Amino acid sequence: MTSFTLTIHSMLKQAQADLSAALDLPAKEAKLEAQLLLQHCLNVNRAWLLTHESDALQTDTHEEFEALLKRRLDGEPIAYILGKREFYGLEFKVTPDTLIPRPDTETLVEAALENIPKDWPHRILDLGTGTGAIAIAIAKHCPLSQVTAVDASSAALAVAQENGKNLGIGNVEFVLSDWFGALQGRIFELIVSNPPYIAQDDTHLKQGDLRFEPANALASGKDGLDDIQQIIGQARQHLKPQGWLMLEHGHDQAEKVAELMKEARFDAISSFADLSGVFRVTQGQYLP
Repeated sequence: MTSFTLTIHSMLKQAQADLSAALDLPAKEAKLEAQLLLQHCLNVNRAWLLTHESDALQTDTHEEFEALLKRRLDGEPIAYILGKREFYGLEFKVTPDTLIPRPDTETLVEAALENIPKDWPHRILDLGTGTGAIAIAIAKHCPLSQVTAVDASSAALAVAQENGKNLGIGNVEFVLSDWFGALQGRIFELIVSNPPYIAQDDTHLKQGDLRFEPANALASGKDGLDDIQQIIGQARQHLKPQGWLMLEHGHDQAEKVAELMKEARFDAISSFADLSGVFRVTQGQYLP
């Protein structure tokens, strides 16, 4: 890797070139990642960085930046390197024990909020909460409601609990549970989930960020639908009449998820597109 001169401008320029070449990133994305890494080293914001481009840097800062840059050039997700990721306007701690929150999943939050009245309490369940991003985002915007966030991973649940505390969200309960396993007898007006939905032999699991993320939170059987099918099959037992089940799924799974909901006797089934125009979320209503 090319040596840096100790100024912000030269370090960022070379890092951008290295990131573009090694990770095939667009120039704009590579520039942003380089800035984020240096901001992390210096503990400054982007505005400070841009107004101090000609500043010389200490050798130890240069070495720290080089070390972080090498991790990114080796393919490690920048969210794991920085230990955080923004989601729905909130900053979440992330670790290799959790999936990295993605913009596509904001579609699920947006759609869920449309089903939650703001003027009276709702009981909401988030299955497979990971960092807690979905549960906490919903709870923040629905302060009268009570959100239950479950995960089968105690390590992931600890991260979610920390995020809830750091963000000052008091209306989320965190429960260690394999899907509905620890929720016998509990009823909700709304169930949301971003479950594993990638086929176990999908080549994408060996590419990019997915190589570093927990496999059991990504893949689900031969067609990627094992966990979705299990959730749909059990959800009616935990939904109040007229309650909703809302699932994130793969870009080509909307039709199949809708079929599974129909087979499980859900009504008013519909899908929502993400920012790319791809159907990313499907919902169904429990009407006894």
